[in-house]
Amino acid sequence: MANYGRELRTRADIRRKEKVERAMKFAEKMKKVQKEVEAVLRKTQEEMKQQADKGRMEVEERKKGDKVMLSTKYLVFKEQLVRKLVD
Repeated sequence: MANYGRELRTRADIRRKEKVERAMKFAEKMKKVQKEVEAVLRKTQEEMKQQADKGRMEVEERKKGDKVMLSTKYLVFKEQLVRKLVD
């Protein structure tokens, strides 16, 4: 190549190296942003859980065989039941 006054082209082009460096910086920036967003989302999730838990009550654990009261307001029966049992 020296005979013809040209520079030898190499695979390690300076412009490419610069593009790779920019891409690496961009990737690092995106990782940083992702970590920040993850932290904010986690904090928001905890705050939402606290707000939701304010209105909740502790529930007794029930076991098989325990007797409970059941509302028949939305139940549909095949046969007509005695009125005093339904109310």
